[in-house]
Order: sequence, then C-alpha cells, then structure tokens
Amino acid sequence: MEDENLVDRKFQKELNAGVAALVLLNVVSRAGEPMYGYQIAAMVGENQQDASFIKQGTFYPILHSLEGSGLLKSKVEPSVNGPPRRYYRITPDGRDTLERWKTIWQTTRDFADSMLRS
Repeated sequence: MEDENLVDRKFQKELNAGVAALVLLNVVSRAGEPMYGYQIAAMVGENQQDASFIKQGTFYPILHSLEGSGLLKSKVEPSVNGPPRRYYRITPDGRDTLERWKTIWQTTRDFADSMLRS
C-alpha cells in the first residue's frame, strides 16, 4: 500500500538522521589522520552490509553540520588526482560529544529493544 510505504520512509528518514551523525562522527574519531569525504563514505560503505540507510549524498551535509557545530574541523588541500579535497578531523568538543551520544544511543537502543520484546 502506498500510504504504508510513505509512512515507513518517513520513519526511516527520521531515525537515520541522528544515527548518521553519530556514525560519521565516530568514523572520523577512529581515524588516525584527517579523512576526506570519499574515504569516510568508503569506510561506512564497507560496514553497511544490507543496511544501506546512510546515503552518500547525505554525508556532506552531515559533515558540514558537524563542522558548523564545532565537532569537526576541516582543511582543504590540493589533490594530485583531481579537485582539492576537504579533510575532516574531530575536535576535542567532538570527542566529548561523541562519548555522550554513544551513551544516549545505547540507552535509547536498550529501551527500544526492551519495549519491543514486550
């Protein structure tokens, strides 16, 4: 039914928004060096398996938002193979926020799991 599909897509979109920010912040935090967008997308893509809910087109707006919030910093550097690349690294505030978000995620996930088992 079309209405069900619309409702499902809306639910998935709302659910994905915060999860994508958490995942991208975590990917950048785990890197030993600054990463550019394609590297981040490739790392996420390797781990998505069948859950391809983070679309590559949403990476850059999320990265820009995280940077605008002071959680990431970026630097544009020339590239030998094409246009300049924007490299992202996590800030100290980003690391603190990531730890809080992980706790929020775990609490939310545990609550939802317990309610859905009932």
